[in-house]
Amino acid sequence: MPDRARVTFLPASPFHADLKGRVDAYFISTNRSPRGGWRLALESAAVIGWFLASYLLLVLGHPSAWLAPLLAVSLGLAWAGIGFVVMHDANHGSSAKRPAWNRLFAFSADLIGGAGVVWRQKHNVLHHTFTNVLGLDSDLETGSLLRLAPGQPRRRGHRFQHLYAWGLYLVFPLRWFLIDDFRDVLTGRIGGQPFQRPRGGALAAFVAGKVIFFGWAVVLPLALHPTPWFIPIALLTIGTLGVTLATVFQLAHAVGEADFVEPAGERLATDWATHQVTTTVDFARGSRLAAWYLGGLNFQVVHHLFPKVSHVHYRALAPLVEQACRQHGVRYLAWPTVSAALGAHFRWLELMGQPAR
Repeated sequence: MPDRARVTFLPASPFHADLKGRVDAYFISTNRSPRGGWRLALESAAVIGWFLASYLLLVLGHPSAWLAPLLAVSLGLAWAGIGFVVMHDANHGSSAKRPAWNRLFAFSADLIGGAGVVWRQKHNVLHHTFTNVLGLDSDLETGSLLRLAPGQPRRRGHRFQHLYAWGLYLVFPLRWFLIDDFRDVLTGRIGGQPFQRPRGGALAAFVAGKVIFFGWAVVLPLALHPTPWFIPIALLTIGTLGVTLATVFQLAHAVGEADFVEPAGERLATDWATHQVTTTVDFARGSRLAAWYLGGLNFQVVHHLFPKVSHVHYRALAPLVEQACRQHGVRYLAWPTVSAALGAHFRWLELMGQPAR
């Protein structure tokens, strides 16, 4: 397991300077703030309203046998939407100018079942710094059931992973909510990498978030609907959430068109900006619906290069980034649709499950 404190990139390149110059010029010329502003506020209000409407109708109402499953799917999609639109920007500090507002919105990670203190270390530090670097990017560390990178050991059962992975995606929130966050906080390690265990206010926020989450997600629904039907409806909701979250976060990196790096020493072979572009693939850039619902995560290249910029700007920035890549000879790739990206991920899972050739 490489030590992330020792692994470094090559010095910043002219490509990186050019990228920053183009993005700075965009914000100066448009007189806009890199933060989300009113556009993000409207998106957040819409997805939170969708979530509350689905939850109240499902839990406090008395939906019919045919309506309850539809509401469960709607709740799962809205639940994921809060993660994409509200939680993700806030935990990167790109929602608002004032840190206090970002911290407030970042607590939405805890309210929907996660743990902001763990997420920021796992996602912001490990994944965003060392994208697709084996042993450092915690998103590649899924245990022995999936093989996502060429440098990972292959097991016989992996030949079927392109088929059973989707079932794992359905139930992964249960492991996230019930095991992973608690294990990471107790051990002070994420994917083999150490992190500072939360104390004081951070620990109190972690505990409070888990209590509130289990209250609205488990205790209240069971108290109001103590019937066997609670289990299939809950699993349908969790399954919708899981397959949506897992699939979206896999499409940009777990594909054959993205680079995977196995460190051979303490210095990686590229500068940080080039690494971010070549380990990431965009998708569905022309779909406004995808950009709205996914919180701009279909513009992953821009997001990885400028995580402090709110996703409401990604559509405008993507052509600037693509032009800079073309000028500096850096490979930039984008799938035209969500279905094309899904196909690429399916093929990659299948390839990683085959014996080495």
